[in-house]
Amino acid sequence: MTDSAPRRARVRAPELIGKGGWLNTGEKQYTLADLRGRIVVLDFWTFCCINCLHVLDELRALEEKHRDTVVVIGVHSPKFVHEAEHQAVVDAVERYGVEHPVLDDPELATWKQYAVRAWPTLVVIDPEGYVVAQHAGEGHAHAIGRLVEELEAEHAAKGTLRRGDGPYVPPEPEPTTLRFPGKALLLPSGNLLVSDTTRHQLVELAEDAETVVRRIGSGTRGFSDGGPERACFNEPQGLALLEDGSVVVADTVNHALRRLDPVSGEVTTLAGTGKQWWQGSATSGAAREVDLSSPWDVAVFGGRVWIAMAGVHQLWTYDPAAGTLAVAAGTTNEGLVDGPGAEAWFAQPSGLAATAERLWLADSETSALRWVDLDGHVHTAVGTGLFDFGHRDGAAGQALFQHPLGVTALPDGSVAVADTYNHALRRYDPATGEVTTLATDLREPSDAVLVGEDIVVVESARHRLTRLRLPEEAVRVESVAHRTRRAATEVAPGRLRLDVIFQAPAGQKLDTRYGPSTRLLVSSTPPELLLKGEGADTDLSRELELNPAVTQGVLHVSAMAASCDDDPENAYPACHVHQQDWGVPVRLTEGATDRLPLVLAGMDEQEGGSQTP
Repeated sequence: MTDSAPRRARVRAPELIGKGGWLNTGEKQYTLADLRGRIVVLDFWTFCCINCLHVLDELRALEEKHRDTVVVIGVHSPKFVHEAEHQAVVDAVERYGVEHPVLDDPELATWKQYAVRAWPTLVVIDPEGYVVAQHAGEGHAHAIGRLVEELEAEHAAKGTLRRGDGPYVPPEPEPTTLRFPGKALLLPSGNLLVSDTTRHQLVELAEDAETVVRRIGSGTRGFSDGGPERACFNEPQGLALLEDGSVVVADTVNHALRRLDPVSGEVTTLAGTGKQWWQGSATSGAAREVDLSSPWDVAVFGGRVWIAMAGVHQLWTYDPAAGTLAVAAGTTNEGLVDGPGAEAWFAQPSGLAATAERLWLADSETSALRWVDLDGHVHTAVGTGLFDFGHRDGAAGQALFQHPLGVTALPDGSVAVADTYNHALRRYDPATGEVTTLATDLREPSDAVLVGEDIVVVESARHRLTRLRLPEEAVRVESVAHRTRRAATEVAPGRLRLDVIFQAPAGQKLDTRYGPSTRLLVSSTPPELLLKGEGADTDLSRELELNPAVTQGVLHVSAMAASCDDDPENAYPACHVHQQDWGVPVRLTEGATDRLPLVLAGMDEQEGGSQTP
């Protein structure tokens, strides 16, 4: 770095604390002092969060390129109660191929020390132990890559950069037939097809749901078509049978739909480019020319393939006859809002099941069971929003799930829900409006499929399919209700200044070629919390007015900023979209702060460099 370069704000990095200890380090425990001399990137994540999973994939290239100078550390900070279980974090680290150390922080101790307010958040620490940047949301890998190169040059010149092997120690592989399977499908032959997600394969099992008939896919991450041994998938999930007898596969991390010919085992690509959809990308068109974002499940409804597009909180459709894609429902805003498809909000839809009249869906982040009617209107059967979850049976209006990933239509018109984080199979009966529990002690069930009078459950974290007889009587469970475990931010009633901090990365500037390059959307739960400041605008700062009569609630903030390479010689500069949604629990307290800073990218200079970011 030259002397003329602007001085970078620095804040001393707090210590890394986590009651669950360290994973992927060969059982060695680390402190920041042990990492001095290396560039440290903290990734605050939780395994339920699709945006966090996107960031894991974004960081892979950065980790590989700077393996001798950069140490990425995942700080696992749970949202759901299940995510605070240590074994669940161990499972998730293997499930998603995390190849760096992870600190298990079930009590959010490090999250609080770094004043993190959103999943995912990335914090960059320089080789001398100072925080130099913070980024909320996804899409920041390019900016962090530029910063890493600057830090490498600066600290190599100062003699404070230490190169060498990092602390990552891979776990021993387990010899199971399946490894964190995702979804299952009953084939016309009577065999079962399973997406063996962590092994990047599809596996055909015999009718006993145990004997392997064949494997489809090379077993390594990749995106290539071909026969059963050559084709490559990347964490495949949903499966659906098309009219011609072929199978459509939601190839989640490849952001694509694939087609399997069950006879030959040949795999081809139906939809997607392999690139992730970003704001401004096409939302309809020829299927092979449109980007997708983490398609998690698929189902045939009304002659089209419906796609649970978990990565952008929407439902899309694929028309097999025309070979086209289009958005069917959802605005990309995360939440629970019913109504016409174009106005509805979802939160990481992850499971689909179709009947003649309804498309049922498991909306995982709102712990909700929802459905779409033949007119495209969205309804909610069970669930209230992003922050309430638990295991409670009874009337649908007060029943609770915990991050369900799968839904299965039953012969009597009711539906079974793979209630993943409750380790249970639940049932909702539209005729009575009641929720019951069918089975418990299922380890992270992610899907279920009817086979005769039985239901075969994908027990993802037990790496197997489990056959159950559909019980005539429901299982009784003790009711449990939870709210998301995050400390509320104390703010003063009345006027509150909301500042979303965004500094364009080095070598870039805001993209104003087509109008404003920023967008800010604000709402609240309950709606009465906000007297002023709700809605959308292009300014990243806004004055809110909080209702003194509402003592606590949640501010929902969604921010977007677009930046492009600042090179006047380049007529087509590379551009990047930075986007994040925050749900900030607040408690109104007299005399508390009247300013709420949320860092999208950069550092909050108004804090004066004396506090954590």
